Amino acid sequence: MILTGQNFIGSERTGVGSETFQAMNPATGDLLPTSFYEATEAEVDRAVLRAEAVFQEYKEMAVEDRALFLEAIGDELFAMGDNLIDRCIAETALPAARLNGERMRTINQLKMFASLIREGSWVDARIDTAIPDRQPLPRPDIRQMHIPLGPVGIFGASNFPLAFSVAGGDTASALAAGCPVVVKAHPLHPGTSEMVAQAIVSAAHKTGMPDGVFSMVQGTSVDVGMAIVLHPKITAVGFTGSFRGGKALFDAANKRETPIPVFAEMGSSNPVFLLPGAVSERAEALAAGLIGSLNMGVGQFCTNPGLLIVNDSPETSELLKKMGDMVSETVPGTMLSEGIRNNYETGVSKLMSFQGVELVSEGTSGSGENQVHSKVFKTKANHFIEHSELEEEVFGPSTLSVIAEGKAEMLEIARKMQGHLTATIQGTDADLDAYKDLIHILERKVGRLLFNGYPTGVEVGQAMVHGGPYPATTAPQSTSVGTGAIKRFVRPVCYQDFPQTSLPLALRDDNPLNLWRLINGELKKK
Repeated sequence: MILTGQNFIGSERTGVGSETFQAMNPATGDLLPTSFYEATEAEVDRAVLRAEAVFQEYKEMAVEDRALFLEAIGDELFAMGDNLIDRCIAETALPAARLNGERMRTINQLKMFASLIREGSWVDARIDTAIPDRQPLPRPDIRQMHIPLGPVGIFGASNFPLAFSVAGGDTASALAAGCPVVVKAHPLHPGTSEMVAQAIVSAAHKTGMPDGVFSMVQGTSVDVGMAIVLHPKITAVGFTGSFRGGKALFDAANKRETPIPVFAEMGSSNPVFLLPGAVSERAEALAAGLIGSLNMGVGQFCTNPGLLIVNDSPETSELLKKMGDMVSETVPGTMLSEGIRNNYETGVSKLMSFQGVELVSEGTSGSGENQVHSKVFKTKANHFIEHSELEEEVFGPSTLSVIAEGKAEMLEIARKMQGHLTATIQGTDADLDAYKDLIHILERKVGRLLFNGYPTGVEVGQAMVHGGPYPATTAPQSTSVGTGAIKRFVRPVCYQDFPQTSLPLALRDDNPLNLWRLINGELKKK
């Protein structure tokens, strides 16, 4: 595939702006071929208006047609073979094995949502049949289901160029719901984004989708993204990225004349609570697991274990020593960009500036472009409780060990914490019994609570929650991974006393879609 650097307005290619930019290879610092056009406000406007123009047609298409579209996107991505992976490696410095796995995750997400909409229960159909002779007043016939919101704006993520970007989970769930999408590609991998966009456009053409169900614009400035968020025809936004970026979009969306929901996943430091029994029984295994999780993807995961909370003891000292020994042997890794590397270095420098924070160990230094090494810090619980900034995410391979003086102080740390994507408890059955209050506290702090695992690695499935209370996300009632993600882009509508022929298929008495429905309080198909 020859890259053009142009934007996609449906199947139309356009590049009318005067500003262009190039991708950079983070491993070498070299600019990559192809200049990409910064989308103009007029191009964004055309993309959104085209999405609005086809919304009703796409919304009313047969579920099977939408499902075939999603599966076709996956087929097109797979058919791109090594060309897609090679360009992605050049733009991200991520290894081929990781990117091939991420492509399969993207394809499987698309298949999962295709299966979900075929099955149909996600529309949450509810029927209360009429009771005309009810006293003192008759009950009308009332039927409810979820319908798509309308055109959705999606922002690609820097650290997952396939699974959380142009054809990632946000796009897949919005298209599954019946919402056309306008994607803002991430400027760190514009070539990868163009290739994925072409796959979606090709799949749309092959499956007979209306032209405009998908558009994608490029750009490095905040203006391009804001033009999407502020457009009056955009009904919701999906975002994965930094707190600063997500909060800016959230604030802008809420200042619109008609505010819209922004489902922003903004990362967290994902505390890991190491309980005494686990530390005593398996310190070496814990050390190895934590360091492996810390270094995965050079720490560039929103679920990286950035905080370790543990009680002071000789066993804890031995655990930190083991972790330090392992970290000292880790080799440097290349981060996704100069900006991300600079933010990591600023974050660890800020940690070291706090009185009471000590560097336990660090990995070997590297001389390559944008390379960083792992760091393990420690501090006492009273310092952590006093300085709320120590809870903030440092995006990269570093972690802060917080040493508590017993159970009461550990629980105080948990109570003080803000919202996170995950929290992990490493312990024994006896630990869980002794620290059951900790579970109750953490349930209110996170979207996913793990036992004897590690937070990196988010399984894509029916039950997964990838979300959490603010500031981890702007919508704690939602998830951006798993089939529940579709709920972000729909809303309930009630139909009262409508004739059968005018009702949506999901709500008709003969149930032509063969759905499970809540009928007069009972879940059944007929």
